[in-house]
Amino acid sequence: MQNFQVETIYEWLDKGANIIAGDRQIPYIEALAEAGEAFFTKDANRGLSESAAQKMEELIGKASFAECRHESIRKAFQLAILKGQKNIPHPNRQMTPDTIGLFIGYLVNKFMGRKKGMTLFDPAAGTGNLLLAVLNQLPEEAGKAFGSEIDDVLIKLAYVQANLQQKEIEFFNQDSLQPLFMDLVDAVLCDLPVGYYPDDESAAAFKLKADEGHSFSHHLFIEQSLTYTKPGGYLFFMIPNHLFENSQSEKLRSFLKDNAHINAVLQLPLSIFKDEAHGKSILVLQKQGEQAKAPKQVLLAQIPSFSNKEAMLKMTAKLDNWLRHEKN
Repeated sequence: MQNFQVETIYEWLDKGANIIAGDRQIPYIEALAEAGEAFFTKDANRGLSESAAQKMEELIGKASFAECRHESIRKAFQLAILKGQKNIPHPNRQMTPDTIGLFIGYLVNKFMGRKKGMTLFDPAAGTGNLLLAVLNQLPEEAGKAFGSEIDDVLIKLAYVQANLQQKEIEFFNQDSLQPLFMDLVDAVLCDLPVGYYPDDESAAAFKLKADEGHSFSHHLFIEQSLTYTKPGGYLFFMIPNHLFENSQSEKLRSFLKDNAHINAVLQLPLSIFKDEAHGKSILVLQKQGEQAKAPKQVLLAQIPSFSNKEAMLKMTAKLDNWLRHEKN
């Protein structure tokens, strides 16, 4: 396998997106998804003019995605997506920062014990960045993954990335809080969408629905995720720091007490968020089941800056120590 640099792969993606965006007069982010599809199918026929199709064909001939590391492809896509988002900012199209995706992958391996054939689900998949960041860290024997996303542009970016990174992921282009036609999974990971869920009729089916007014979508996502997790399975959520300090949090605490075991709450460094009020933590839950036991002590910790190697080593040692005591 040739180790093409992230910059080279980004150039392929960027040139392809620019050719398609310019010729078809569509936003860069949509053209990027089209370019990814063209690279995977090796078919330049994307409704382009003759000259644009010829340029695309030449580019497809140069781009050797099969010879690239999967992580390099993911990172190159991330750069291209960030460029597209600068052109047209969209509040619901923010990607999970890379360092967090890598840390969640580390946690999945630690809690799941590098389980073979592990199945994963991200109910707010977006561009697939978080799901792919974790899958790229799992042993080769990892099983099938699932992702759900309502935004059709984002899900197209997710599935072209999955194809080019040779990952078996089944995507659902739908409202993730509607019923999903999928098997229960071993683990769920999700950067929870924070806000109100506008569909009160659908929310009425959830135990965590609001007593009056709109329900919190992030509460409903937690319940939906537990519904599709196997007994004893783990869930890794990025949550707002104030999750347990709102008007509906008492109901959430009671629900979690009846359905899951809280294993860890790890506060992320505030320096990675533009506004401290938008600070987040990682919540690790285990769904209740025959083999699942509540931890003797919940792991509460503040994650240091990811660039501080010494502090991170102490943090991972603390996690290892906690897991050793709990497993024994």
